[in-house]
Amino acid sequence: MCGRYATFGPASLSRQGRDVLERLELDLTSEINQRDDRFNIAPTQRALIVTAGDRRADSGLARWGLIPSWARDASIGAKTINARREGLAEKPAFRAAVRRRRCLVPASGYYEWTGEKGSKQPYFIQAADGGLLLFAGLWEVWRGPDDEPVRSFTIVTGEPGKVTGDVHDRQPVMLAPEAWEDWLFAPVEPALEALGSAAGPDLVFHPVGKRVGSPKNDGPELIEPIVI
Repeated sequence: MCGRYATFGPASLSRQGRDVLERLELDLTSEINQRDDRFNIAPTQRALIVTAGDRRADSGLARWGLIPSWARDASIGAKTINARREGLAEKPAFRAAVRRRRCLVPASGYYEWTGEKGSKQPYFIQAADGGLLLFAGLWEVWRGPDDEPVRSFTIVTGEPGKVTGDVHDRQPVMLAPEAWEDWLFAPVEPALEALGSAAGPDLVFHPVGKRVGSPKNDGPELIEPIVI
């Protein structure tokens, strides 16, 4: 799973990634570099996502933890911060979003914990080249009792790679630039094919301090490596 992540500048992308976003008329790296750095994004907080607009990509904030349109209240979002890739199109909470509301979630890296309950050690995982990651995600709009729309999202997870398998048995699905447009714009079957073939970037990880466990903490010291 992915229960915490970070988005901070300076954000960078490969040439191919920049070309794709240029076609989509979105200057994502500049937008991230102009925003406040976030080193401990937690469930229920609002974070940046990229969605499909009219022949282009749009970006904006959404609440982490997908709230289906049919939900009675927002509390279900605490259980839907992640969506397993396997059987995604059949799950009641996600099947409508898979067809019509897919998104990309920019991240500079994310955290996972390993070890025994009560003494788990957090690790920060990022691209080997320090570049921006784009997670596959889904989003929805829910209206509460006051009829105000709440836009929310979830991060799709899949099997771990060779590196992250040492830390956790799941990882966010990280899409390569050639899959971004299909995930955002294609009909559901080609989009799911792109999701299933996601190779993702090379990753590295290092242990960090346990202060990241509290969403009240934020700052660059949270991603600093420690000796264990």
